[in-house]
Amino acid sequence: MPRQRLRNETPPERDDRNFAELLQELRVTQTGVQILFAFLLTLAFTYRFPSLDDVQRTTYVVTLMLAMTATVLFTAPAALHRLLFRRGAKREIVEISSRLATAGLAALGLALAGALMLVVDVAVGRGAGIAIAVWAFLLCCGLWGVLPHVVRRHAGRGRYGGTSAPSHSPRPVRKRGGPPSGAE
Repeated sequence: MPRQRLRNETPPERDDRNFAELLQELRVTQTGVQILFAFLLTLAFTYRFPSLDDVQRTTYVVTLMLAMTATVLFTAPAALHRLLFRRGAKREIVEISSRLATAGLAALGLALAGALMLVVDVAVGRGAGIAIAVWAFLLCCGLWGVLPHVVRRHAGRGRYGGTSAPSHSPRPVRKRGGPPSGAE
């Protein structure tokens, strides 16, 4: 049975909703990556930094660059939207911004793993640092990559008697200042 359209919206309304949802997701991730980036920037000015060995310094620089890359990727959709505002490119902005956010998550996952590796390497030892970094990266891959694919696969099968749409009547959607119209 084909998937029913659960929202009564035009393509431009869908693009606006998708972009608003993407921006909300970016607000969540952006704060975390900015805190990580700020933390990494300050490390070079601590009294213990000169005692780091070559592997630790390399890990630091690579991790710093990954955090900066994630920050740029997560802020790029705002710049893209600003530069293309009212140019009739909302669909393209949404599609490109989604790809940028996905790449940002990959860079963030690597940056988190690198930061953990550096801290655990200094605090406990290299072997533990590598093990924790691998665990952290696999956790990010699992929750940010594998889990959405599993959910999508199960959602495609449908939770409601073999279809992806609920068997009850959908709630009406209220347009601003107007009567209910269509399905959510």
